[in-house]
Amino acid sequence: MKSLPIVLAASLVAITVFTGCTTQKKIDSKFSFAFYNLENLFDTINDPTIDDESFLPDARNPWNSERYLHKLDQMSKVMADIDSTGFPALLGLCEVENKEVLTDLVKHGELRAAAYSIIHQNSPDERGIDVALLYQPGIFSPVSVRYIPVVFPENPDNKTRDILYAKGLVKSKDTLHVFINHWVSRWGGQAETEPSRKFIAGLLKTITDSIMRINPEANIIIAGDLNDNPSDISVSQVLQAKQVTSAPDGKSLYNLSLSAYEQGEGSLYYKSWDMFDQIIVSSAMLTGVGGIKVSDHKQTVVKHDYLLFKPKNGEPRPNRTASGKNYFGGFSDHLPVMIELNIIR
Repeated sequence: MKSLPIVLAASLVAITVFTGCTTQKKIDSKFSFAFYNLENLFDTINDPTIDDESFLPDARNPWNSERYLHKLDQMSKVMADIDSTGFPALLGLCEVENKEVLTDLVKHGELRAAAYSIIHQNSPDERGIDVALLYQPGIFSPVSVRYIPVVFPENPDNKTRDILYAKGLVKSKDTLHVFINHWVSRWGGQAETEPSRKFIAGLLKTITDSIMRINPEANIIIAGDLNDNPSDISVSQVLQAKQVTSAPDGKSLYNLSLSAYEQGEGSLYYKSWDMFDQIIVSSAMLTGVGGIKVSDHKQTVVKHDYLLFKPKNGEPRPNRTASGKNYFGGFSDHLPVMIELNIIR
């Protein structure tokens, strides 16, 4: 058999190489991730180790079994209604008292069908409120779980929530790093409390940088109630969560809430809309190079009409459970946020 002409052979090689390089991976399946601040999901039992006196039957604003069960009704309704295509496969939570209330919640009402497993540990927070992660085992399989303590060097006695760090496999293949946060609140003044949030942001930045240094294609999700907006120093400068771009830098973090915030959207209302509830991802999740890709470069604020109430003056805002001595019987002072993710094969 005669050899192919040199030019023709070279052309075939070039075509083969070009075709191999441009083969597009396709979407294998989808799932969603969400975060929701439940606004004080407490049981009615006194825990002497925490400050739960405001959530007991004999409190100034009584927290009894009827109100607790109603709270479970409300939370399960919202959580089942976050994603119109089904339950979020992963659901980060904050302001939960203990694992018992989470167990009650996942077995309650519409949420039973989700068959969630729970990741939770009591934190040293003086109010007794913790972060947690619910997940569907058929989609996410935890490999390791850490609770990162937040110890302020200049005030180590100021106890706050741990950062929950869960590392796991999505559909038994792609590794996903999930960080669930509830940063120090602005109670006492924004400027006065800002150093605490900047410290937490720096701690988180150090950890995520170390992950991406080992694996630049790491899939990372940072979510939570950060008690700062996307444009505030703690998020934009210390954590360095950037505006999403069509050409993301390697080993960077991108804030899926920033563009929505700049357009006037928010997840809670105080004089105006704030976007304290944020979802931030690594650059790999914008490109899909690590096997998981966000389907939209903007988080969705779940803003169903039934979650809002209309005051006499001003625009509708989240219909909360209670405030001080007033019981409203609503849902939460925060709205859930969500992203949809594609598994690329």
